[in-house]
Amino acid sequence: MNATLPASACPPACDACRLRRTGAFTPVQPEQLDFIQRFRADTATVPAGGAVVHENQDNARLFTLYSGWAFRYKTLSDGRRQILNFLLPGDLVGLQQEFGDASMHGVEALTDCTLCVFPSDGLWTLFREHPRLGYDITWLSAHEEGHVDDHLLTAGRRNATERVAMLLMHLYRRMERIGLVEDGSVAFPLNQQHIADALGLSLVHTNKTLRRLSALGLHELKNGRLRMLNTRALARIAEYYDRPPRLLPLL
Repeated sequence: MNATLPASACPPACDACRLRRTGAFTPVQPEQLDFIQRFRADTATVPAGGAVVHENQDNARLFTLYSGWAFRYKTLSDGRRQILNFLLPGDLVGLQQEFGDASMHGVEALTDCTLCVFPSDGLWTLFREHPRLGYDITWLSAHEEGHVDDHLLTAGRRNATERVAMLLMHLYRRMERIGLVEDGSVAFPLNQQHIADALGLSLVHTNKTLRRLSALGLHELKNGRLRMLNTRALARIAEYYDRPPRLLPLL
């Protein structure tokens, strides 16, 4: 029966998880996988543009993004928005808030998304009974903080060309890691407003920068897909340094 499920749908059993078969995530012992299965309270689907987490509202749940794209953001009173990070399959959503309190950020589905849902109050049991999984949660939190540091450096010190090059490289490598590259290109649902909101640029400046990099023959954005034509040059512009990929924890 699982074989008839669309690839984007969360399977009923965690041992049928497509993400765990990509080779990008840390293997877990059978008893750990069984705990994750029991810990998972539900699955959810959120259409493109829908809210996964509402800004300034109570939320006591954690999510693993199983398929689709989402982004975490904060807004000012006049509606200006800062995209804090983009979320891809395998990412854990919801650790950034104090559980039970109003969320200080929102999470919006960029495309149709499916998610595994976990109650945050089960974390105590996870840390107590499966310290290895508890370490994984701590590692993911520290890993996310590293992304925030990189984003702060980008917004504070890189120029517009370097910012866009960094974003393209960062997202392409993340998608490559989880096996989403097909024929040298990846699905890229971001529009120029998303890029501007993530990088602190005006829409006009974002458009000019993308066209400049494209004219140099470094990338191609066409029909909702990103093709990297010269990753070495883009990496030099962004000062993006490839590190040996390490396996990522997956809840």
